[in-house]
Amino acid sequence: MGTDGEPSLLAELAGRAEAQSSGVSRILVVDDDAPLRRSIPRLLADPARHFDEAASLSEAIARLEDRSYDLILLDYHLPDGTGLAVLDWCSRHKRRDAVILLSGEDGIDAAIGALRRGAEDFLRKPCHLAQLQRAVENALQKASLLRLNAQISQRLKESERLHRYLVESSPDFIFTLNAAGEFTYTNPRARTLLGYARPDLAGRSIAAITSAEDRPRVAALFCNPELPPREPQSLEVRLERNPVTADGQRSELTFALSTEPMVTRGGSDRPGQFVGTYGVARDISDRKRAEEIIVYQAYHDQLTRLPNRLLFHDRLELALAQAQRRQGTLAVLFIDLDRFKLVNDTYGHAEGDHLLRGVASRLRQCLRRGDTLARVGGDEFLALLPDLSSPTDAERIAEKILQTLTTPFQLKHGEFRVTVSIGIALYPKDGEIADVLIQHADIAMYQVKRSGKNSHCFFDPTLNANYRQRVSLEHDLRLALDRDQLALAFQPQVSVGRRRVVGTEALLRWQHPDHGLINPTAFISVAEEIGLIGGISDWVIDRACHQLSEWRGVGHTDLKMAINLSPRDFEHGDIVSTVSHSLTRHQLPASAIDLEITENLMMRDTARCAEKIARLRQLGVGIAIDDFGTGYSALGYLQRFQISGLKIDRTFVRDLNGEGNPIINAITGIARGFGLDVVAEGVETEAQLGHLRDLGCDAMQGFYFSHPLPAEAAEETFRRMPARLLN
Repeated sequence: MGTDGEPSLLAELAGRAEAQSSGVSRILVVDDDAPLRRSIPRLLADPARHFDEAASLSEAIARLEDRSYDLILLDYHLPDGTGLAVLDWCSRHKRRDAVILLSGEDGIDAAIGALRRGAEDFLRKPCHLAQLQRAVENALQKASLLRLNAQISQRLKESERLHRYLVESSPDFIFTLNAAGEFTYTNPRARTLLGYARPDLAGRSIAAITSAEDRPRVAALFCNPELPPREPQSLEVRLERNPVTADGQRSELTFALSTEPMVTRGGSDRPGQFVGTYGVARDISDRKRAEEIIVYQAYHDQLTRLPNRLLFHDRLELALAQAQRRQGTLAVLFIDLDRFKLVNDTYGHAEGDHLLRGVASRLRQCLRRGDTLARVGGDEFLALLPDLSSPTDAERIAEKILQTLTTPFQLKHGEFRVTVSIGIALYPKDGEIADVLIQHADIAMYQVKRSGKNSHCFFDPTLNANYRQRVSLEHDLRLALDRDQLALAFQPQVSVGRRRVVGTEALLRWQHPDHGLINPTAFISVAEEIGLIGGISDWVIDRACHQLSEWRGVGHTDLKMAINLSPRDFEHGDIVSTVSHSLTRHQLPASAIDLEITENLMMRDTARCAEKIARLRQLGVGIAIDDFGTGYSALGYLQRFQISGLKIDRTFVRDLNGEGNPIINAITGIARGFGLDVVAEGVETEAQLGHLRDLGCDAMQGFYFSHPLPAEAAEETFRRMPARLLN
């Protein structure tokens, strides 16, 4: 029953047994993390254990060349290689040191690679102490059994008694079969592993206790005397346990089965006769379960237990193949939660996770049996709807999702109403490839976002063109600052009563190399969405202050500069420091700058924004509300945010008639009541100028005075403007 490698194995085990005669187990800890390497012996401390340490692959191998160990606690990532190299070294040198691999890897390759190379166990970092202790106890217990076997086998290796003992006390299931595949011998492990006593299996076919799926293969290999196996076999097979469970089924264990054909010694004139099979079955059920868990984790979202993007993609590929064969229709729904970031920012990530699990549960209830729901991002879900009779089926499910989510979710801090934006792409109309369908559903979802959210939208080819333009615009915008493609134009602000230019507004322009001059309305919202607005605003503030400093240096000492800011400038970064540093760098008084904000910023009414506006006012910087009267802000915001000025929107100026405009009259009255400066923009005719002057508005800007101009042309306009106003 021995093999060529058996003497060296017995010698190694006997040597280890002799070294362990004192009852002390040797454990080698291999990890490049020094604190962890020192803490493991303390956590696993036992008088019957001795610990050695190694910080690298080379040091570990040097230790192994010097002595054998009962257990190696092996880190996957080492400075000079991976833990798999240690397992390969042990395999090449026919070593049997037990190994438990520890790894922080998210993937499954490291775990499966370690288990297939003979590792006893695989633990993912960080692991619970109880889990580590249990794994170590199991490994040492197994090593102790191997030591005991080695001690006995060394004493009795020349006798039949030696072989009998090894077989009888082996931790593996050892058996022999006759030529028909019937058991003729089983060791005691048949009872402990499978629940069969020796008489239960004697004369019984191995195929009879094999799982139904593996039975044909096993019967073909071992139960056909006419075609017996002529070569050793290695295979995985599932064997049924005894007794029958309560539901009438038998549980199964998975074994790694190694067999050798038993052949009588033949003569010179006749070959040996096949008489049966000798086999060793090692229980690998725990390893298979570990592999199944690892595979499950690789294809499922751990928070919601839904399929992840990889598994969704596989199922979509299969559904597409079936739809193509049947000439059917399917849909992909891209579902994105609206305002989910607000939950994480306000209530914390634990509440956000609770909400995501609740949303996932409701989404599942809206789908049909056979549909697939997957979580593919923080707040993004994909749904696969195969076998649709018409596109309206997908629309009905989308509407059902929207309706289901109208019931608020209960969080610790109160109720929260979830809305979603749903994009729908159909096969084959919107694409025949998985990635294309997902992309088109994503594009349709973003169209819903731009249109107000909390709805659904089918993909349309025109959306794809817009999407590609948007992607191109984002790419070019990221390069615009670095390539100095941004520029400022300046439009004068005129005091009609004093007949002179009192200020100017800095207006951003983008000189695109292919599309020419682009107004900010075409790209500012994009810059806000992709996080570039902060850098752009910093550039505008610095360039505007620099230009104002130059103009003041040539005689325009009372000129003020109006600069538009985005609400995002107050939500992220430190706008106060940016403005303060720019004023200092260009030697400007704070009162020379007016920052223009929108009513939308005041509606957010966050303490952080209000505090930043207050600090800017303390510096002396003016804060004006741009396009005042077009939003929904209450008058109380004018005091709460310490506003210094109002700008009358051009739409009110454009509607001026011979009878005046009551809204402008109200705005100028509000300004006087609060002691605020007021500027009317969009003045294009002398009649409008006269009406505004009669309504009490003195400061104005618009095409009547000047179009937005480059710096040099604007400065020339400053000089000519008083003469024009006198005419």
